[in-house]
Amino acid sequence: MTELHNDGNGEEPRVIVRDRRKIDPETGEVRREAAEEARPAGEQNQQAGRPEGSAPASAPADEGGGAADLQKQLEERTADLQRVTADFANYRKRVERDRAAVVAAAKASVLNELLPLLDDLERAEAHGDLTGPFKAVADKLHGTLQSVGLESFGSEGDTFDPMVHEAVQHSTSPDVTEPTVTTVLRRGYRFGDRVLRHAMVAVTDHEPAPQEEPSAAQPEAGGEQTEQPPSTEN
Repeated sequence: MTELHNDGNGEEPRVIVRDRRKIDPETGEVRREAAEEARPAGEQNQQAGRPEGSAPASAPADEGGGAADLQKQLEERTADLQRVTADFANYRKRVERDRAAVVAAAKASVLNELLPLLDDLERAEAHGDLTGPFKAVADKLHGTLQSVGLESFGSEGDTFDPMVHEAVQHSTSPDVTEPTVTTVLRRGYRFGDRVLRHAMVAVTDHEPAPQEEPSAAQPEAGGEQTEQPPSTEN
C-alpha cells in the first residue's frame, strides 16, 4: 500500500510503501498480525484469560473488600472524633474549674483584708458606739459580705474544735462534759470551704466533782459488846 506523506515544509510529498500482505512472500507463512485478526473473538478472549463474550477489564473490582475498607476508615475517623470531643470537654471543664479557683482565691484575699474592719465594728457595737447612720452602714456591709459567702463562727457554748478554734486560755469545771468554748476573744471567719481565720477562744474542760467525805464510823453489827459483870451467888 502506497501513502503520500507531506511534512508541511513546502517540500514534495514522500512516498511511503507499507506491506500489508497477510502472507510473507519470502517464507510463505501467514504473518502473525493477520492470524490474530482472522482468529475468532472467543479464542482471543480465552487466550487473554477472559470468558467468552465478556468485555476486557483492566482489573477486577473487589466491591466487598472496598466496602470493608470504607467501613474501617469510617470507624477510625469516628473514634478519632469522639476522642477529640472528649479531650475538648475535659479541657473546658479544667479551664472553668481553674477560673473558678482563681476567682475564689481573689475574693478570699479581699475578704481577709476586711476582717480587721469587722473586728472594729464588733468592738464598737460591744461598747454601744455603733448607732445611727454608722450602724446602718455597718449592717449593709455585713449583709454584702454574707451575700458573697463570708461566714462567721465561734460562739460561747460551742464544742471545741481544733480545726477552727485556737485555744489561748484553758480551765476546768464540773459544769461541762467535754471541752467547751466559754469565751470568744476573737471571732473566726470562713469563705466556702476555706477557713480565713481561726476563732480565738478560751476553753473549759471537764473536771470531776470532788467526792463527798465519808461520815463518822458507825459500830458494825456483830461487833464487840460491853462485858457484863458476873453475877454473885448467895
